[in-house]
Amino acid sequence: MSGIPPFTPHELPETSRHKRAEVREFLMQQQASGTEFRSNSWTRVDRAFSEQCGSRGYIGATWPKKHGGQDLSPVEQFVIIEEMLAAGAPVGGHWLADRQSGPQIIRFGSERAKRDILPEIVAGRCCFAIGMSEPNSGSDLASVRTRATREQGGWRIEGRKIWTTNAHNAQYMTVLCRTEAGAQRHAGLSQMIVALPDPAASISPILNLADEREFNEVAFDGCFVPDDMVLGEPGEGWKIVTSELALERSGPDRFMSTVPLLREASALPVSGEAEVQRTIGRAIAHLVTLRGMSMSVSGMIGEGQSPNLQAAVVKDLGAVLEQEIVEIARDLIEEKASAVDDRLIRHFTRTTLEAPSFSLRGGTREILRGIIGKALTP
Repeated sequence: MSGIPPFTPHELPETSRHKRAEVREFLMQQQASGTEFRSNSWTRVDRAFSEQCGSRGYIGATWPKKHGGQDLSPVEQFVIIEEMLAAGAPVGGHWLADRQSGPQIIRFGSERAKRDILPEIVAGRCCFAIGMSEPNSGSDLASVRTRATREQGGWRIEGRKIWTTNAHNAQYMTVLCRTEAGAQRHAGLSQMIVALPDPAASISPILNLADEREFNEVAFDGCFVPDDMVLGEPGEGWKIVTSELALERSGPDRFMSTVPLLREASALPVSGEAEVQRTIGRAIAHLVTLRGMSMSVSGMIGEGQSPNLQAAVVKDLGAVLEQEIVEIARDLIEEKASAVDDRLIRHFTRTTLEAPSFSLRGGTREILRGIIGKALTP
Protein backbone atom coordinates (compact mmCIF):
# COMPACT_ATOMS: atom_id res chain seq x y z
CA MET A 1 0.00 0.00 0.00
CA SER A 2 1.57 3.27 -1.09
CA GLY A 3 -0.54 5.50 1.15
CA ILE A 4 -0.86 9.27 1.30
CA PRO A 5 2.41 11.21 1.69
CA PRO A 6 2.81 12.95 5.04
CA PHE A 7 1.82 16.51 5.85
CA THR A 8 5.04 18.03 7.16
CA PRO A 9 4.34 20.59 9.91
CA HIS A 10 5.17 24.21 9.07
CA GLU A 11 5.28 26.90 11.72
CA LEU A 12 4.42 30.50 11.04
CA PRO A 13 7.45 32.81 11.26
CA GLU A 14 7.61 35.44 13.99
CA THR A 15 7.11 38.19 11.41
CA SER A 16 3.65 36.84 10.73
CA ARG A 17 2.39 38.12 14.08
CA HIS A 18 2.89 41.71 12.95
CA LYS A 19 1.33 40.98 9.56
CA ARG A 20 -1.72 39.42 11.23
CA ALA A 21 -2.25 42.48 13.44
CA GLU A 22 -1.82 44.78 10.45
CA VAL A 23 -4.38 42.88 8.34
CA ARG A 24 -6.90 42.78 11.21
CA GLU A 25 -6.62 46.52 11.65
CA PHE A 26 -7.14 47.04 7.91
CA LEU A 27 -10.24 44.80 7.93
CA MET A 28 -11.75 46.62 10.91
CA GLN A 29 -11.27 49.91 9.06
CA GLN A 30 -12.96 48.48 5.97
CA GLN A 31 -15.92 47.21 7.98
CA ALA A 32 -16.26 50.57 9.70
CA SER A 33 -16.36 52.26 6.29
CA GLY A 34 -19.34 50.12 5.25
CA THR A 35 -17.77 47.26 3.27
CA GLU A 36 -20.05 44.20 3.49
CA PHE A 37 -18.46 41.12 5.05
CA ARG A 38 -20.11 37.67 4.98
CA SER A 39 -19.53 33.91 4.68
CA ASN A 40 -18.35 32.41 1.36
CA SER A 41 -16.77 35.78 0.70
CA TRP A 42 -14.02 34.64 -1.66
CA THR A 43 -16.46 34.55 -4.59
CA ARG A 44 -17.88 38.05 -3.96
CA VAL A 45 -16.47 40.90 -6.05
CA ASP A 46 -15.93 44.35 -4.54
CA ARG A 47 -13.55 46.19 -6.84
CA ALA A 48 -12.92 49.07 -4.45
CA PHE A 49 -11.96 46.62 -1.71
CA SER A 50 -9.63 44.73 -4.08
CA GLU A 51 -7.87 47.95 -5.02
CA GLN A 52 -7.44 48.76 -1.33
CA CYS A 53 -5.87 45.32 -0.86
CA GLY A 54 -3.57 46.03 -3.79
CA SER A 55 -2.43 49.33 -2.32
CA ARG A 56 -1.52 47.51 0.92
CA GLY A 57 0.52 44.82 -0.83
CA TYR A 58 -1.91 42.04 0.08
CA ILE A 59 -2.17 40.74 -3.50
CA GLY A 60 0.72 38.80 -5.02
CA ALA A 61 2.48 38.86 -1.67
CA THR A 62 4.62 35.82 -2.52
CA TRP A 63 5.60 37.06 -5.96
CA PRO A 64 9.10 38.34 -6.75
CA LYS A 65 9.50 42.08 -6.29
CA LYS A 66 10.30 42.48 -9.98
CA HIS A 67 6.70 41.43 -10.65
CA GLY A 68 5.25 43.75 -8.02
CA GLY A 69 5.19 41.24 -5.17
CA GLN A 70 6.58 41.28 -1.64
CA ASP A 71 8.77 38.13 -1.80
CA LEU A 72 6.92 36.66 1.20
CA SER A 73 6.82 32.90 1.75
CA PRO A 74 3.59 30.99 1.04
CA VAL A 75 3.26 30.36 4.77
CA GLU A 76 3.42 34.12 5.47
CA GLN A 77 0.84 34.73 2.77
CA PHE A 78 -1.32 32.18 4.56
CA VAL A 79 -1.79 34.68 7.40
CA ILE A 80 -3.18 37.33 5.05
CA ILE A 81 -5.56 34.85 3.43
CA GLU A 82 -6.94 33.34 6.61
CA GLU A 83 -7.57 36.73 8.19
CA MET A 84 -9.50 37.83 5.11
CA LEU A 85 -11.60 34.67 5.07
CA ALA A 86 -12.19 34.54 8.82
CA ALA A 87 -13.60 38.06 8.64
CA GLY A 88 -15.65 37.34 5.50
CA ALA A 89 -13.96 40.01 3.38
CA PRO A 90 -15.12 40.35 -0.28
CA VAL A 91 -11.92 39.21 -2.00
CA GLY A 92 -13.53 37.75 -5.15
CA GLY A 93 -12.31 40.56 -7.40
CA HIS A 94 -8.70 39.42 -7.10
CA TRP A 95 -8.89 35.98 -5.49
CA LEU A 96 -8.34 33.61 -8.42
CA ALA A 97 -5.76 35.87 -10.01
CA ASP A 98 -3.79 36.05 -6.76
CA ARG A 99 -4.17 32.37 -5.87
CA GLN A 100 -3.36 30.68 -9.16
CA SER A 101 -3.48 32.68 -12.41
CA GLY A 102 -0.71 35.11 -11.45
CA PRO A 103 1.67 32.36 -10.22
CA GLN A 104 1.00 30.41 -13.42
CA ILE A 105 1.86 33.45 -15.55
CA ILE A 106 5.06 34.00 -13.56
CA ARG A 107 6.06 30.39 -14.09
CA PHE A 108 4.81 29.70 -17.62
CA GLY A 109 3.75 33.02 -19.19
CA SER A 110 5.34 35.06 -21.94
CA GLU A 111 7.13 38.32 -21.30
CA ARG A 112 4.12 40.17 -22.70
CA ALA A 113 1.73 38.40 -20.32
CA LYS A 114 3.98 39.21 -17.38
CA ARG A 115 4.34 42.84 -18.44
CA ASP A 116 0.68 43.51 -19.24
CA ILE A 117 -1.21 41.40 -16.70
CA LEU A 118 0.81 41.02 -13.50
CA PRO A 119 0.85 44.76 -12.59
CA GLU A 120 -2.94 44.86 -12.95
CA ILE A 121 -3.34 41.85 -10.67
CA VAL A 122 -1.20 43.22 -7.84
CA ALA A 123 -3.01 46.55 -8.09
CA GLY A 124 -6.36 44.80 -7.50
CA ARG A 125 -7.70 45.81 -10.90
CA CYS A 126 -7.70 42.42 -12.60
CA CYS A 127 -10.24 39.63 -12.07
CA PHE A 128 -9.50 36.19 -13.56
CA ALA A 129 -11.81 33.29 -14.43
CA ILE A 130 -10.68 29.68 -14.73
CA GLY A 131 -11.93 27.65 -17.72
CA MET A 132 -11.46 24.00 -16.79
CA SER A 133 -14.79 22.15 -16.38
CA GLU A 134 -17.06 21.49 -19.34
CA PRO A 135 -20.56 20.09 -19.92
CA ASN A 136 -20.32 16.28 -19.66
CA SER A 137 -16.73 16.53 -18.39
CA GLY A 138 -16.84 18.12 -14.94
CA SER A 139 -13.79 17.32 -12.85
CA ASP A 140 -12.44 14.82 -15.39
CA LEU A 141 -10.18 17.39 -17.00
CA ALA A 142 -8.54 14.93 -19.39
CA SER A 143 -11.88 14.56 -21.19
CA VAL A 144 -12.16 18.22 -22.27
CA ARG A 145 -13.52 18.78 -25.77
CA THR A 146 -12.88 22.50 -26.21
CA ARG A 147 -10.43 22.76 -29.10
CA ALA A 148 -7.94 25.34 -30.31
CA THR A 149 -6.92 25.27 -33.96
CA ARG A 150 -3.62 26.67 -35.17
CA GLU A 151 -3.63 29.66 -37.52
CA GLN A 152 -1.32 32.53 -38.41
CA GLY A 153 -0.05 34.20 -35.25
CA GLY A 154 -2.18 32.25 -32.81
CA TRP A 155 -5.12 29.93 -32.16
CA ARG A 156 -8.91 29.82 -32.61
CA ILE A 157 -10.91 28.36 -29.73
CA GLU A 158 -14.20 26.50 -30.17
CA GLY A 159 -16.09 24.93 -27.29
CA ARG A 160 -17.78 25.53 -23.94
CA LYS A 161 -16.78 25.85 -20.29
CA ILE A 162 -19.15 25.62 -17.36
CA TRP A 163 -19.25 26.45 -13.62
CA THR A 164 -16.88 29.31 -14.44
CA THR A 165 -16.76 31.49 -11.34
CA ASN A 166 -16.97 35.25 -11.94
CA ALA A 167 -16.43 35.04 -15.71
CA HIS A 168 -18.87 37.95 -16.04
CA ASN A 169 -16.56 40.09 -13.88
CA ALA A 170 -13.26 38.92 -15.37
CA GLN A 171 -10.78 40.75 -17.53
CA TYR A 172 -9.03 37.48 -18.41
CA MET A 173 -9.80 33.78 -18.45
CA THR A 174 -7.40 30.84 -18.63
CA VAL A 175 -8.79 28.10 -20.88
CA LEU A 176 -7.74 24.45 -20.96
CA CYS A 177 -8.23 23.16 -24.49
CA ARG A 178 -7.16 20.39 -26.83
CA THR A 179 -4.63 21.48 -29.43
CA GLU A 180 -3.60 18.05 -30.76
CA ALA A 181 -5.74 15.03 -31.60
CA GLY A 182 -4.55 11.70 -30.26
CA ALA A 183 -5.35 8.57 -28.31
CA GLN A 184 -3.63 9.76 -25.12
CA ARG A 185 -6.18 11.74 -23.12
CA HIS A 186 -3.54 13.63 -21.14
CA ALA A 187 -1.51 14.60 -24.22
CA GLY A 188 -2.16 17.40 -26.68
CA LEU A 189 -3.68 19.84 -24.17
CA SER A 190 -2.75 23.50 -23.80
CA GLN A 191 -3.67 26.42 -21.54
CA MET A 192 -4.36 29.83 -23.03
CA ILE A 193 -5.25 33.28 -21.71
CA VAL A 194 -8.34 34.87 -23.26
CA ALA A 195 -8.86 38.61 -22.80
CA LEU A 196 -12.44 39.54 -21.89
CA PRO A 197 -14.85 40.78 -23.03
CA ASP A 198 -14.54 39.21 -26.47
CA PRO A 199 -17.33 39.14 -29.09
CA ALA A 200 -16.45 35.50 -29.83
CA ALA A 201 -16.87 34.50 -26.17
CA SER A 202 -20.45 34.60 -24.88
CA ILE A 203 -20.95 34.43 -21.10
CA SER A 204 -24.27 33.16 -19.74
CA PRO A 205 -25.25 33.17 -16.05
CA ILE A 206 -25.85 30.08 -13.94
CA LEU A 207 -27.78 31.30 -10.91
CA ASN A 208 -27.26 29.54 -7.60
CA LEU A 209 -30.01 28.62 -5.15
CA ALA A 210 -29.74 32.07 -3.58
CA ASP A 211 -30.63 33.50 -7.02
CA GLU A 212 -27.18 35.07 -7.22
CA ARG A 213 -24.77 34.95 -10.15
CA GLU A 214 -21.55 33.24 -9.17
CA PHE A 215 -21.15 30.58 -11.87
CA ASN A 216 -21.31 31.00 -15.64
CA GLU A 217 -21.25 29.04 -18.86
CA VAL A 218 -18.82 30.41 -21.45
CA ALA A 219 -19.15 29.52 -25.15
CA PHE A 220 -16.22 30.15 -27.52
CA ASP A 221 -17.09 30.65 -31.18
CA GLY A 222 -13.78 31.17 -32.95
CA CYS A 223 -12.19 33.20 -30.16
CA PHE A 224 -8.65 34.21 -31.21
CA VAL A 225 -5.68 33.88 -28.83
CA PRO A 226 -2.26 35.16 -29.94
CA ASP A 227 0.77 32.91 -29.52
CA ASP A 228 2.17 34.95 -26.64
CA MET A 229 -0.95 34.29 -24.58
CA VAL A 230 -0.33 30.54 -24.47
CA LEU A 231 1.01 29.33 -21.11
CA GLY A 232 4.17 27.30 -21.60
CA GLU A 233 4.48 25.44 -24.89
CA PRO A 234 1.52 24.05 -26.83
CA GLY A 235 0.89 20.51 -25.62
CA GLU A 236 2.09 21.16 -22.05
CA GLY A 237 -1.38 21.90 -20.75
CA TRP A 238 -1.76 18.81 -18.58
CA LYS A 239 1.49 19.47 -16.75
CA ILE A 240 0.53 23.10 -16.23
CA VAL A 241 -3.05 22.49 -15.10
CA THR A 242 -2.07 19.76 -12.61
CA SER A 243 0.50 22.08 -11.05
CA GLU A 244 -2.30 24.64 -10.74
CA LEU A 245 -4.62 22.24 -8.93
CA ALA A 246 -2.42 22.17 -5.82
CA LEU A 247 -2.89 25.95 -5.61
CA GLU A 248 -6.63 25.68 -6.22
CA ARG A 249 -7.48 22.86 -3.83
CA SER A 250 -5.35 23.35 -0.73
CA GLY A 251 -5.88 26.92 0.47
CA PRO A 252 -7.87 28.17 3.46
CA ASP A 253 -10.80 28.97 1.16
CA ARG A 254 -11.42 25.21 1.00
CA PHE A 255 -12.40 24.97 4.66
CA MET A 256 -13.05 28.54 5.86
CA SER A 257 -16.00 29.61 3.69
CA THR A 258 -18.44 29.16 6.59
CA VAL A 259 -16.18 30.21 9.48
CA PRO A 260 -17.87 33.65 9.78
CA LEU A 261 -21.21 31.85 10.14
CA LEU A 262 -19.84 29.51 12.82
CA ARG A 263 -18.38 32.42 14.73
CA GLU A 264 -21.65 34.35 14.73
CA ALA A 265 -23.83 31.35 15.57
CA SER A 266 -21.53 30.12 18.34
CA ALA A 267 -21.73 33.57 19.97
CA LEU A 268 -25.25 32.64 21.04
CA PRO A 269 -25.32 31.74 24.77
CA VAL A 270 -24.64 28.02 25.29
CA SER A 271 -23.48 28.02 28.91
CA GLY A 272 -24.09 24.67 30.60
CA GLU A 273 -25.21 22.86 27.43
CA ALA A 274 -22.56 20.20 27.14
CA GLU A 275 -23.67 18.65 23.85
CA VAL A 276 -23.76 22.01 22.07
CA GLN A 277 -20.33 22.89 23.43
CA ARG A 278 -18.96 19.54 22.27
CA THR A 279 -20.36 20.09 18.78
CA ILE A 280 -18.77 23.54 18.52
CA GLY A 281 -15.51 22.24 19.99
CA ARG A 282 -15.42 19.38 17.49
CA ALA A 283 -15.86 21.79 14.57
CA ILE A 284 -13.10 24.04 15.88
CA ALA A 285 -10.79 21.03 16.33
CA HIS A 286 -11.43 20.04 12.72
CA LEU A 287 -10.69 23.59 11.59
CA VAL A 288 -7.39 23.62 13.48
CA THR A 289 -6.40 20.28 11.93
CA LEU A 290 -7.27 21.39 8.42
CA ARG A 291 -5.42 24.64 8.99
CA GLY A 292 -2.27 22.70 9.82
CA MET A 293 -2.69 20.48 6.76
CA SER A 294 -3.30 23.45 4.47
CA MET A 295 -0.33 25.30 5.92
CA SER A 296 1.79 22.21 5.28
CA VAL A 297 0.77 22.22 1.61
CA SER A 298 1.66 25.93 1.39
CA GLY A 299 5.07 25.11 2.81
CA MET A 300 5.59 22.29 0.30
CA ILE A 301 4.64 24.58 -2.59
CA GLY A 302 7.14 27.13 -1.28
CA GLU A 303 9.81 24.42 -1.41
CA GLY A 304 9.07 23.71 -5.06
CA GLN A 305 7.06 20.52 -4.53
CA SER A 306 3.75 19.64 -6.24
CA PRO A 307 1.58 18.23 -3.43
CA ASN A 308 -1.46 17.51 -5.61
CA LEU A 309 -2.52 14.50 -3.55
CA GLN A 310 -2.30 16.31 -0.21
CA ALA A 311 -4.26 19.19 -1.76
CA ALA A 312 -7.02 16.77 -2.80
CA VAL A 313 -7.26 15.54 0.80
CA VAL A 314 -7.54 19.11 2.14
CA LYS A 315 -10.20 20.00 -0.43
CA ASP A 316 -12.34 16.93 0.27
CA LEU A 317 -12.21 17.17 4.05
CA GLY A 318 -12.65 20.94 3.90
CA ALA A 319 -15.85 20.77 1.83
CA VAL A 320 -17.30 18.24 4.27
CA LEU A 321 -16.58 20.53 7.21
CA GLU A 322 -17.91 23.65 5.49
CA GLN A 323 -21.23 21.94 4.89
CA GLU A 324 -21.30 20.50 8.43
CA ILE A 325 -20.87 23.99 9.87
CA VAL A 326 -24.11 25.06 8.19
CA GLU A 327 -25.91 22.23 9.99
CA ILE A 328 -24.24 23.14 13.29
CA ALA A 329 -25.44 26.73 12.85
CA ARG A 330 -28.96 25.47 12.07
CA ASP A 331 -29.07 23.50 15.34
CA LEU A 332 -27.77 26.45 17.34
CA ILE A 333 -30.28 28.83 15.78
CA GLU A 334 -33.19 26.44 16.41
CA GLU A 335 -32.05 25.94 20.02
CA LYS A 336 -31.69 29.67 20.68
CA ALA A 337 -34.39 31.06 18.42
CA SER A 338 -35.39 33.80 20.84
CA ALA A 339 -31.83 35.17 20.92
CA VAL A 340 -31.20 35.21 17.16
CA ASP A 341 -31.15 38.56 15.38
CA ASP A 342 -32.21 39.23 11.80
CA ARG A 343 -28.61 39.66 10.63
CA LEU A 344 -27.67 36.14 11.67
CA ILE A 345 -30.80 34.73 10.02
CA ARG A 346 -29.95 36.47 6.72
CA HIS A 347 -26.36 35.26 7.01
CA PHE A 348 -27.48 31.70 7.66
CA THR A 349 -30.15 31.67 4.93
CA ARG A 350 -27.74 32.75 2.21
CA THR A 351 -25.04 30.30 3.31
CA THR A 352 -27.55 27.42 3.42
CA LEU A 353 -28.42 28.08 -0.22
CA GLU A 354 -24.75 28.36 -1.26
CA ALA A 355 -23.47 25.31 0.64
CA PRO A 356 -24.42 22.61 -1.91
CA SER A 357 -21.83 24.05 -4.32
CA PHE A 358 -18.98 23.63 -1.83
CA SER A 359 -18.48 19.97 -2.79
CA LEU A 360 -18.53 20.86 -6.50
CA ARG A 361 -16.07 23.70 -6.94
CA GLY A 362 -12.39 22.82 -7.19
CA GLY A 363 -13.20 19.21 -8.09
CA THR A 364 -16.20 17.11 -7.19
CA ARG A 365 -16.10 14.89 -4.12
CA GLU A 366 -16.20 11.72 -6.25
CA ILE A 367 -13.21 12.75 -8.37
CA LEU A 368 -11.16 13.80 -5.34
CA ARG A 369 -11.87 10.54 -3.53
CA GLY A 370 -10.89 8.64 -6.66
CA ILE A 371 -7.51 10.43 -6.61
CA ILE A 372 -7.08 9.67 -2.92
CA GLY A 373 -8.22 6.05 -3.36
CA LYS A 374 -5.62 5.41 -6.06
CA ALA A 375 -2.92 6.46 -3.60
CA LEU A 376 -4.15 3.82 -1.16
CA THR A 377 -4.11 1.07 -3.77
CA PRO A 378 -1.13 -1.37 -3.71
